[in-house]
Amino acid sequence: MYAVIKTGGKQYRVQAGDLLVVEKLDGEPGAEVAFGDVLLLGDGEAITVGAPLVDGATVSATLIETRRGEKIKIFKKTRRQGYRRTRGHRQSETVLRVTSIAGAGKSTKWDGVVDLTPKALLDARARNLKNVVAELEAAAPAAPAKADAPAKKAAPKKAAAKKSDDAAE
Repeated sequence: MYAVIKTGGKQYRVQAGDLLVVEKLDGEPGAEVAFGDVLLLGDGEAITVGAPLVDGATVSATLIETRRGEKIKIFKKTRRQGYRRTRGHRQSETVLRVTSIAGAGKSTKWDGVVDLTPKALLDARARNLKNVVAELEAAAPAAPAKADAPAKKAAPKKAAAKKSDDAAE
């Protein structure tokens, strides 16, 4: 089952479980967001078109993060006049995970688990930036911290220190 919703002046075709990036919405990570502006519902061959909205249809989503998008550069130039101006803009956007679609007597739910890890943290982990990862995890702990990893890292240092003490004697 799929739906076409309207938010932020744009229309999006969504299914349960989709990851969706839309214009900025209010709310904290983990908050439930409901969209009542459903323009169309589809289920195989059966399509329900609203006039302009489908009555009683809702799409529910979980807010994952609110972030700033990619930078857009604005460059102005007048040739042979020495006039150049560069500006930039980063639009605020919200990342959502669609959890359920209901309407026209049918409903679909996504039975997965919503991961609230922000994109900045995933990018830092992929680039192996340990100091950035530590800062981001301290600022917003999205996942439970693993207690085994620091203990394993600390143990070899202690063992190495004991060996160097034994060698000194």
